Amino acid sequence: MIYRIAADCILLLHLAFTFFTVLGGLLVLRRPSLLWVHLATVLWGVVIEWADWVCPLTPLENLLRGKGDEVGYTGDFIEHYVTLLLYPENLTIKLRYLLGLGLVAINLIIYGYIFLARRRRKPLA
Repeated sequence: MIYRIAADCILLLHLAFTFFTVLGGLLVLRRPSLLWVHLATVLWGVVIEWADWVCPLTPLENLLRGKGDEVGYTGDFIEHYVTLLLYPENLTIKLRYLLGLGLVAINLIIYGYIFLARRRRKPLA
């Protein structure tokens, strides 16, 4: 039972990390100290997608599920959870590139807004 709970905790951590990676720039509006942490997660997310790597949390979750007598899954977190919801077929490398570009685009929009908002607040000397 402890392994199942641990696997579920890893799953929740993975999900939280994914949401923070995609939309964490919105938190930077409130807490600018999160800027570098968020940019690092965006970089990690893009590298994972574009290099066709598997996040280390995925095998850890599968290991814990196996020890808890549950079935793990093949592929990565995005492919198993997100793809099942959004896409009917396997996640292709082309789609992974598009997801990476989408991640970059979303965050460029958010950070563009942050930059413009801060620029408007600064008085001209």
